[in-house]
Amino acid sequence: MKQMQPLTITNAKVVTPAGVTHGALRCAQGVILAAGPDVGPAEGDAIHDAQGRLLAPGLVDLGVFAIDKPAFHFGGITRAGLMPDQSPPLDLPSRVGFIAKSGKPDLWVHPLAAATRGLEGRELAELALMQDAGAKAVATGRRWIGDSGVMLRLLQYAAMLGLVVVTHAEDAGLASEAAATAGEIATRLGLPAAPAEAEALAIARDIALAELAGARLHIRQVTTARGFDLVRAAKARGLAVTCGITPAHFLLSDLATADFRTFMRLSPPLRCEADRQAALAAIADGTVDVIASGHDPRGPEDKRLPFADALPGMAGAETLLAMTLGLVRDDVIDLPRAFALLAANPARLLGVPAGALEAGLEADLALIDPHAPWIIDRRKMEATADNTPFDRQGTQGRVLGLWKGGVRIAL
Repeated sequence: MKQMQPLTITNAKVVTPAGVTHGALRCAQGVILAAGPDVGPAEGDAIHDAQGRLLAPGLVDLGVFAIDKPAFHFGGITRAGLMPDQSPPLDLPSRVGFIAKSGKPDLWVHPLAAATRGLEGRELAELALMQDAGAKAVATGRRWIGDSGVMLRLLQYAAMLGLVVVTHAEDAGLASEAAATAGEIATRLGLPAAPAEAEALAIARDIALAELAGARLHIRQVTTARGFDLVRAAKARGLAVTCGITPAHFLLSDLATADFRTFMRLSPPLRCEADRQAALAAIADGTVDVIASGHDPRGPEDKRLPFADALPGMAGAETLLAMTLGLVRDDVIDLPRAFALLAANPARLLGVPAGALEAGLEADLALIDPHAPWIIDRRKMEATADNTPFDRQGTQGRVLGLWKGGVRIAL
């Protein structure tokens, strides 16, 4: 899919890293040429009138477990970093190469190489060969590597290759069988639980090893106050440590599990209200670098079970944008910061030329009505499974138009 004719989107509120300006964006041959108040169409351009709507970069969703193209397009996602937890795992160059080509041309899938063979945490996979095949990062998957020697070698190898290591932060010795966070709610419900400190222990160990190895570390989800404090301190020391979060963990607390609804069975589990408030503070102060969907759709065979037996995961691609725009309406962050979290920062971590409306970057564009109201209805979702924790919740923010490399995608 190649852009055959230059395109100018006019009369838009253009979201740039410097702020939001009323103007236009022009792109040709799949690349942004200019964006801002002084931009206008040239002779022969296709022209699209944005009618005062928001023009933002296409979202870059870092750390999904499945590719649901219609759901991603509904949510304004034009690129996705796919976790290695596939069947079979992405631990061979041939598998990585196949995935790297799988979504094109209207969705680019960036595979994350499995850190260890079979994601078993014992023997390092062939990271260099998988990087050559298209891997944009290396990930431990849904698991934490408990062997510190293996983790140190992984970080050293990744540092040599210039790859960021994406980790899951739960000490498996504490959290392996847990379905909830230890505390009053888990006790009342009688659920197997792990202390919130399981996250902090994993983060502290991984940061220490990353510092020793001189590696880049991205903690895919941080969800506790202690975890945020550790990341904040690492950043203050100048370490190349970043972290992400999903909307579920800054919008919901463990109170949402009180009716045993398995759509609330997540990994990491939902935390207490104090941790949720700490998450909002960490998003506001810049500690959090990425907001991702955590898209992990689970069918009824995995969710229609007792809470402790259900598999964790949620369908998050379609609600990612709207839930994040809620932070803007609540004055937690502004629009440029929102799209840094949703697009620019994950693009930078993956090393892809996208994620911002800047000249020279790829023309992945989303035209958005940030005020359009809608009700999340799992029965109408585009994803392969409907396990959203936000079912029947009212929200605002819809994608009206989406372009990949300057070519419009049918929504």
